[in-house]
Parts: sequence; C-alpha cells; structure tokens
Amino acid sequence: MDFFEYKVRNGDTLYSIASRLGMTAEELKLYHNSRCKRIDTVWFENLNGVQHLFVPLNFKTEKQTEEEKKKILPPAQLSNSFFLPIYHITETFENPMEDSLAIDYTVQVGIHRCKTKNHYVLTFNQKDFKTNDEIPDDKAGSLSLAFMESIMPIGFSLSDTGNITGFADHKSAIEKFKEKRTDLEEFFIGDVSKIYFDTFQDNISDREYFLRQFKSTLLFQTLFPKMDWFHKRSTWSEKFFFIQNSFPVQCCMEIEYEDEDSDFIITVLRGKITDSCSLQELKRGIRFEEMAEEPVSGEISLQYTTHKHHKNLSRAESSLSLWHEDALIQKHNITITQ
Repeated sequence: MDFFEYKVRNGDTLYSIASRLGMTAEELKLYHNSRCKRIDTVWFENLNGVQHLFVPLNFKTEKQTEEEKKKILPPAQLSNSFFLPIYHITETFENPMEDSLAIDYTVQVGIHRCKTKNHYVLTFNQKDFKTNDEIPDDKAGSLSLAFMESIMPIGFSLSDTGNITGFADHKSAIEKFKEKRTDLEEFFIGDVSKIYFDTFQDNISDREYFLRQFKSTLLFQTLFPKMDWFHKRSTWSEKFFFIQNSFPVQCCMEIEYEDEDSDFIITVLRGKITDSCSLQELKRGIRFEEMAEEPVSGEISLQYTTHKHHKNLSRAESSLSLWHEDALIQKHNITITQ
C-alpha cells in the first residue's frame, strides 16, 4: 500500500492537508478520487461531510519526479559507455505489392573520444547477413555484400549530442575498396558486374551522397539517437527519413516512459508527418515547386531500453509506416538486441 486513510478533523480543508504533504489541493483531490468509491468522491475544498481521505505515504512533486528520472535516464551528452560492442539486428519490410522480407545481421560498434578534434569517433561494422534466414547466394546479393565488406569497418564523427556529423576518414573507405577491387573483379566478372563496380566507386567517392546513404537508413536513425530525445517533456518537431537517400520530413513528436523494471527504463517516441509532400517527391528525393495535391502520411515510433545504472543502450525497436490515399505503401520495422 502506498497510501493510508486519513481521518478528517474539524477545520481541515483540502488545501491545509495538501500543504502538509507537499501537494496542491487539486493533486490531493485527484489522488483521493482515483482510489475511493464513487460515493466518497470529493468535490469541494471545505470537505464538509467528508470523513476520510486517501493520502499518499510518499508523495513526490512533479519536480522531484523529473529529477529522479534524470538520474536513471542516459545523460543529454554522449558518453563512451552508451553503446554496447555488439548488437543483433532484424529488419522486416512489408509492401502490399511484394512478399515480406526479413534481413538479419550483426553490427559491431566502437566509440572513443577524439581529444584533438573534440568529437567522438564511431567505428561501425556490419556482417553476417541473412535474408529470410538464408545467406544470400544470388549474384547481385553476393556482390552487394562483397562491396559492403570491402569498406568495413568505417568510421564516423559524432557530436556530443549524438549527431553523426561526417566520416572520420572518408578517403580510407575509398582506398579500401580500390585495394580490394582487383581481387573482387576476378570473382565477379562480366560487363554488368563492371558497371556495378564503377557505380559503387563513384557513389562512395561522393562524400555527401555516401554519408546520406547511411544517415537516411532506419538503422542509423534508430541506433544513433540524439541524446536530448531522452529528456524531452512536451511535443517537438524532428526530421526523419522515410525513404532512404531521399530528404527528411518534419514530424510532430511525443514521448512517454515506462519505468516498471528495477534495472531498465523504456523511452518511447512517436511521431507523425506534418510536412506536405507527395509520394513522387519522396521517391525521387527532390521537392517540387507545386504544393502536393495528395500528400503522403506517415508515422514513426522509436523505443529505447536503457540501463538505469550503466546508462547504456540495451535494446531498441523502431517502426516506420508510409501511406498514400489511406493505402499502406510500406512498413519497415527494426529490432536491435544485445
């Protein structure tokens, strides 16, 4: 029991009792009414005719609650200990026009503070890919994996707030691919493969385009949150990519917390698109001059499970849905576990 039954005395008012408890009269009234029988509901401050009140044993003000929450949430500034070394990823893609697709892989994450440049360096590596529980064995899939493996691990620069600001060493990724290209071309032969090789090299050589390829994925938007997200208290605007390598769209975000576990706290963010843009704009990655006549609608949700003491990211889940004219276009889910 977290409350007791207080016997009302002559001269007691909601205000006088509440002030002794560190509450407002309205807080005490709502507290009592949420626990009493309907016949014992309190309406007025003078408590005429009221014999008992349900009173909390350990009431905490909103300010006290917020201060306690700050102590168990990750700090607003990034730290070396926020990420675990290895995460297992499951991505699912749903499209009404195609069969569902599930991709599983492993991500290795290393992070350290660069003292000379005053930012964090993130080392990122993806490996062990499976599609629908099978290792891809088609030529296109094998070639794509070979390209990815040839440039891994790759380094990114992160700000104190968790934002990816660029590559730690963009040139090294290009040099890695060039060094391994000769060996890869001996295995993947043919004119079509050569076109893929040239296209991939051109893409990674374009720093801005190559960086957007990573940042616009749902994986990066989920795995690398802005640290101030954990401390939002009201609605706010945030931009997210709903289609990879397109442009980010504005969303109205809300937040809530689940704090029932003794070791972990869950932070849940939900948002809806507020920008007006068409499906064609998103797919082409460019804004049209004309206002979208039939704008798309979309929702995104992100859920983070962090350790209350160690303040690291234990688990993350996200879901992104896109509709056009009330018809679902695509749904993309990600689950990130230890």
